[in-house]
Parts: sequence; structure tokens; C-alpha cells
Amino acid sequence: MSIKDRKERDKLDRRKLIIESATKLFLEQGYEKTSIRNIADDIEYSPATIYLYFKEKDEIFYVIHEQGFDLLNKEFVNHNQIKDPFERLAELGKIYLNFAVTNPDYYDLMFIMRAPLTEIKCHSKWEAGDNSFQYLLQTVTECLEQKLIVAGDPLIVSMAVWSYVHGLVSLFIRERLQSVDIEAEQNPNLLIQSLEYFLKTLKV
Repeated sequence: MSIKDRKERDKLDRRKLIIESATKLFLEQGYEKTSIRNIADDIEYSPATIYLYFKEKDEIFYVIHEQGFDLLNKEFVNHNQIKDPFERLAELGKIYLNFAVTNPDYYDLMFIMRAPLTEIKCHSKWEAGDNSFQYLLQTVTECLEQKLIVAGDPLIVSMAVWSYVHGLVSLFIRERLQSVDIEAEQNPNLLIQSLEYFLKTLKV
């Protein structure tokens, strides 16, 4: 390995370490209470070293979002081969549920934790985040065109589907279902069954 290659690998390793530390601290302390100095102390770097890679903590938060959405989008695309759009819609919901249950930390940071997303405004278009929703919107639009679900505005229907599934996983991740004696952790199929019931209300 050349010196140039080694230096490039070291840079990538440092960047990965910074992101991992920030992810952990955001989850433990919250976004507001986590500072660049906190992250630097956690990995025994100087704050100046962190700033060589990221201009502010919001940029780190943005990168974490990008990684999360990339993982989710790859799962979505794997189901392109499903021809029936209603069946595909059901699979998207299950993928979303599974992603949240399997990656609760990512999901918390992506969809639940309160934090400013000013970095997104610096981009003309947020590809990673938009791609996930556009995939849902496209599938819903196909369902409507083929009259497989109750007529409605594609955007409104897509928002309703997303909101419903988000509500399910948020209750699960934050362990709110236990407060009403629903042991979803022992029976995650309850989430799938609830999703299937909701989708039946849309079907023609």
C-alpha cells in the first residue's frame, strides 16, 4: 500500500470514528447537549481535528441521516421486481417496520430526535431522503392508476401511509406499547398485522 493510499484510508477511518462517536453521544445526551468538544473528548482528538472533517455538528447529523436513508433505499429497491403495486406497497411497509426494529438507533436519529436540519437547506435537493419518499409516492400512484386502492390524492395517501407506519414504529421504539400492556417486543408480528389491517382499509 502506498503512502498516499494509507493516508486516504486513515482519513476515512478518522471520519468513520467521528460519525460513530457522534451517533452514540446524540443518542445518549441528545443533539443539543452534544458539542464538537464532547465528540473530540470521546475519541481523544482535538476539536480542531474534528473541524478538518466537518464544519459543524449539524453536518455530522446530516451524514448520519444520509447513511440511514441509503440503507433504507437499498432495501426498497430490492423489491422493484414486485409487479403488483399493492403487494409492493405492503412490502414497503414491512421493510420500513423491519428497518426501524433492526436499526432503532438510526431510526431514532432519522425520524424522532428533535434537531435542526439546517444542513439540508444547503443542498438544492436532498437525494437520500427524497428518494425514499418518492419510491413510496410512485408505488401509491401506481395503485391509484390501477384502481387498487380508494381514490385520493397520491401525495395525501402517501403521507397517510407513511404517518401510520411511522406511528407504529415510534410507539415500538420508545416502548410506549408496554404502557398499555401490549408486549410487541415478544410478538413483533403485531406490528405487521396492524399494518396489514390498515392497508385493507385502503383497498378497493
